[in-house]
Amino acid sequence: MIKILSKLREIIARWWGDFTLQTRLMAGATLVVSLIMSGLTFWAVNTIQLDARLNDTRFGRDLGLLLAANVVPLVYEDNRTELARFSYSFYQSTSSVRYMLYADKDGDIFFGIPYSEPAVQNSLAIRRRMQLPENYVRNADLPMVRQHITPLGEVTDVFVPLNYEGEYLGVLALGINPNPTVVTSSHLTRDVTVAVFVSIWVMVILGAVFNALTITQPIKELLVGVKNIAAGNFKQRIDLPLGGELGELIYSFNDMAERLERYEEQNIEELTAEKAKLETLVSTIADGAILLDTEMHVVLVNPAARRLFGWENKHLESETVLEHLPNAVTMQLTRPLYQAAAGESEAMEFRLVLPEPSAHTIRILLNTVLDQSRENVKGIAMTVQDITREVALNEAKSQFISNVSHELRTPLFNIKSFIETLHEYGEDLSEPERREFLETANHETDRLTRLVNDVLDLSRLESNRRYQLTGVDATQPIEQTLRTYQLNARDKQIELLSDIQPDLPLVFSNYDLLLQVLINLVGNALKFTAAGGGVMIRAYRAPEQSPHSPVKAVRIEIADTGIGIAPEDQAAIFDRFFRVENRVHTLEGTGLGLSIVKNIIEKHSSRVNLVSEVGTGTTFWFELSFFSPESEKNLTEAVSANLEAAKAGSPILQSAG
Repeated sequence: MIKILSKLREIIARWWGDFTLQTRLMAGATLVVSLIMSGLTFWAVNTIQLDARLNDTRFGRDLGLLLAANVVPLVYEDNRTELARFSYSFYQSTSSVRYMLYADKDGDIFFGIPYSEPAVQNSLAIRRRMQLPENYVRNADLPMVRQHITPLGEVTDVFVPLNYEGEYLGVLALGINPNPTVVTSSHLTRDVTVAVFVSIWVMVILGAVFNALTITQPIKELLVGVKNIAAGNFKQRIDLPLGGELGELIYSFNDMAERLERYEEQNIEELTAEKAKLETLVSTIADGAILLDTEMHVVLVNPAARRLFGWENKHLESETVLEHLPNAVTMQLTRPLYQAAAGESEAMEFRLVLPEPSAHTIRILLNTVLDQSRENVKGIAMTVQDITREVALNEAKSQFISNVSHELRTPLFNIKSFIETLHEYGEDLSEPERREFLETANHETDRLTRLVNDVLDLSRLESNRRYQLTGVDATQPIEQTLRTYQLNARDKQIELLSDIQPDLPLVFSNYDLLLQVLINLVGNALKFTAAGGGVMIRAYRAPEQSPHSPVKAVRIEIADTGIGIAPEDQAAIFDRFFRVENRVHTLEGTGLGLSIVKNIIEKHSSRVNLVSEVGTGTTFWFELSFFSPESEKNLTEAVSANLEAAKAGSPILQSAG
C-alpha cells in the first residue's frame, strides 16, 4: 500500500511538474473560488435547515396542543373508540404526522398510529412502554419538543402531557415529519453544490491534463528543441501530430531547423574549402608563418616555419610556442610577444642568427590580429623570413664594391703617379726612364681596361639577358684560342697542345661565349704554369648517361701542369675576386675570370668541374649538349628555366633532354 501511495505521489508530482506556472495559478485560483463557493453554499443550506427545524418545532408544538385539546376529554372518559376514530381522521388529514402514541400515566401505550395496542397484543403478544425524556414535566403548560434522526429521515418528537381539570391522565407523543419542500430544497441545494464542486474540479483536472498533453508537452518539446538549436544541434526535429496554431508552430520550427541544417552544411563546406585554400596558400609561402592565440598557443604553422625551426616531426598545435622556439629566439621574443598580446604594440621586427638546425639568419615580423571592431587582440601572426641569402648577397655586394674599388684604385694610382712624375720631372728624366714610365702607365691602363671589361662581362652575364644558342663546331673556338695564346706560350716556354676527337657533332652554344670561356681557362692555365710545363685542350664525346652528362654531349677539358689549387681553395675558386695569386703574391689578375666562366657555362645548362692537386696541375672541364632540331626546343626551355632559377636564387640547374 505504501509503495502504491508513493508511486501515485510520484506520478502526481511528475504531472504537477509538467504544468506551467499559468496552469498552476489557474488551479490554485479555482481551488480558492470553489472552496469559497462551497462554504457559502453549505452555510446557506445549514441556515435553511436551521430555519426548517425551528419551523418544524413550532408546528409540532402547536399541532400537539391542538390535538391534545381535542382528545383529553375522550381520554378522561376512556372513550377509546371515539379516540381512535378522531385520531385516524386527524392522521389521514395531514401528511405531517408520522406517528401518534397515547400512553397512560404509567407510560404504557394504549393506542398508537400506525399501530394500536390491541393489534400489537393480538399479533405480537408484546407490550409497549413509552420511555419519556428525563426533562419531561407532567404538569407543564407547553409540550416538550425534540428532534432525532431515523433511517427514514429527521423526525420532530412532541410530548404533550394530557391534563384534565388538574388531573394528569397520560401523555400524547406525536412524530412530525419535516417540511418536504424545505427538505427537498435543502437536498437539492446540497446536491447541486456537490455537483458543481465536483464538476469544477473535474473540469480543472481534465483541463490540466489536456493542457499538459496538448499544450504544455509540445511547448516543453519546443523549449528543448530551441535549446538544442541554440547549442548547434540543427538535426533537432519535433514529431507531434498536432493541428491548429500549435501545429503550425511545430511545422515552422522543423522547417527552420531543416533550413539551419542545410545552411550549416553549406557553411561548413564553404569554410572547409576556404580553410583548405588558406592552408594551401600558407603552406606554399616561402616565408615561415605562425599564428598564435593570446595565450601563446600555436594555432597554425606552415612547412617553411617548421623547416626553419626544425619542427618537422613535432605536433605543435595547442602547444605553447615559447617552449619550442630556439633559445636565442625565446630570449628575444618573450617580452614582445606578451606586449603584443596585451595590445601594447601592433608590429615589431627582429633579426636573429640561428646556429641550428643550420646556420642561417632570419627576420621575424610580429603583427597583432584584431577583431572586427579592431579593439581587441585575437591573436598574433609571426612571419619568419630566411634572409641568409639576402645577407650573403649584401655582404657579397659590399665585398664586390670594396674589391672593385681596390682593384680600380691600384692601377689608377699607378697611372696618376707616373703621369704626374712625367709632367713635373719629364725634362729631368732620361729617354729610357720616360719610355719606362709610359710603358708602365700603358700596362696599368690595359690592366684597368681588363678589369672594367671583366666587370661588365660579369654584370652582363648575371643579368637576365638571353643569349642565342645554336649549333657550334667546338673545334673552331678551340683553334682560335690556340692561335691567340701560341706566342704567349712560346715566350713562357710552355707547350700548348690540343687533342680533338675527329668528327665531333655540333654543340648547343654561343660562339663568342664559348670562345671567352676557353680564353679565360687557357689564360689562367698559362699564368699558373711554370716554364717547361704544358697546357692541353681536349674535346671528345662524353660517356653517355654519365652522372655529369644525362644527355649526349661533348666534353671539353683544359689541363695544365701548373701549381695546382689547394683543396680549401677549390670551393671558393669561382667566387668573384677570389684569386689564387693572393696566396702566391707573384701574379696579377682581376679574380673575375672563373666567375665569368661559371656564369657562361650555367647559361648552357651545364657546370664547370675541376680536378686539381697542388704541385701537379689542374684540369677544368665541362660538357655541351649535341645540337639537333628536336632537342633545340628542350635546351631553350632548360636555359629559360635556369635563368628563372638564378633570378629566384635557386642553385638547381636543369639539363636539356
